Amino acid sequence: MGELTTFPVSYKVEGQRIVIVGGGEEALNKARLAIKTTALVVIISRTFEVDFSGLPVTLLPRGFEPADLVGAALVFVADHGPDGAAAKVAARAAKIPLNVVDVPEECDFYTPAIIDRAPITIAVASEGDAPVLARLIRARIEAALSPNLGAMARLAGSMRDKVAALLQGPRARRYYEELVTSPEVEAELIRGQGMPKAEALLAQHVENGESPGVVWLIGAGPGAEDLLTLRAQRLLQEADVIVHDHLVPAAAVEMGRRDAERILVGKQKGHHSFTQAEINGLIVRLAKQGKRVARLKGGDPMVFGRAGEEIDALNAAGIAYHVVPGVTAALAAAADTATPVTLRKISTGFVLATAHGAESEELRHWAALASAGLTLALYMGKSVAGQTAARLIAEGAGADIPVGVVVRAGRRDRVLYRGTLGSLASGDAALEDGPAIIFVGEAIAHGDWSGAIEIARSQFKVA
Repeated sequence: MGELTTFPVSYKVEGQRIVIVGGGEEALNKARLAIKTTALVVIISRTFEVDFSGLPVTLLPRGFEPADLVGAALVFVADHGPDGAAAKVAARAAKIPLNVVDVPEECDFYTPAIIDRAPITIAVASEGDAPVLARLIRARIEAALSPNLGAMARLAGSMRDKVAALLQGPRARRYYEELVTSPEVEAELIRGQGMPKAEALLAQHVENGESPGVVWLIGAGPGAEDLLTLRAQRLLQEADVIVHDHLVPAAAVEMGRRDAERILVGKQKGHHSFTQAEINGLIVRLAKQGKRVARLKGGDPMVFGRAGEEIDALNAAGIAYHVVPGVTAALAAAADTATPVTLRKISTGFVLATAHGAESEELRHWAALASAGLTLALYMGKSVAGQTAARLIAEGAGADIPVGVVVRAGRRDRVLYRGTLGSLASGDAALEDGPAIIFVGEAIAHGDWSGAIEIARSQFKVA
């Protein structure tokens, strides 16, 4: 995710002037935007080439004068002649934010595409790079929003003093969340009866007392934030606390509410910042405080995510929980390589296993499954890849069974390797850093491994 070169803010202009220098189509477009505010909009031009009639603006049919900027909050220059040049110099001298239309490098600020549901305003900005794209995005968002959004916001604002006197902290936030998302309140709002409904809902929240805490065990997927489910995104917005692992992408964590507490508890090989027992105790303690806790895990929480231990702790403490599935790394790796891990007449099944610490009996079972055509997906086995492959062969798996390795599955910087069980067994593969999925099985040959690095004997450190 790239860094912003601008900081998005809402700028106060009430009681001040917005000055537009220019009399053409560009000036008209800026005027239509400026009149949505309570500022006095002043347009200065020697010649007005378009019709400004019908707009609540002040037209000054003359050249620009520096005194025109007295009391100005913002200046737009849509004149590329001497008046525009003079206005730019005067605005910079007076330290008034300046927008030079269609010249991004001279702008102090940019005008976003705006969705107006006053007092709610949604702005889509591209830092001047792609205004057409910003307008298209605005149109999509606007089509999805209720026309009653502004009225709902005003209703919520009118309840602030009453809510502040009766509810605090998370309880107040939960009231507002229910208020603004309630179809019943919106229906009453349309009929002009929103306030009684809002007050009845407030009384209900006061009567119910402190809400019990809850823990959501959420799968964050393999590392690309756009692989999160819609449910995961919604719950992240509702969470009071986000407890997350190292493998969870920062962009996924940032999908949470801005004021949500974020706690990193991830365990990396050789660097365990929290023990599992400490994590269990943490999420129980937070939930007992009445908080809604998003326990955000890489991949799927139920696949090598130790969610079972956390569920046991929550059950023992009487804490409510819900599991939100995520895309596990093996499925992301299969998608990255278009590998059909189950394939008619080739592979009748798909086994997820961890190679780390595997016992001989498990390896014997895996070898039989791979020889029978099933596809193995081995997690956490990169450091013992060669050793595991050699043991599988020793237990009866064929050395010519196809092998594929995906490092950092589901991410843009993923790396692919392919070979056979025999080539993998020849030593310790020089695989790149990052979590890896090792596929073993005949189905691997039917995937798209173009661009993969061949696993050859020359790549290994042979003892």
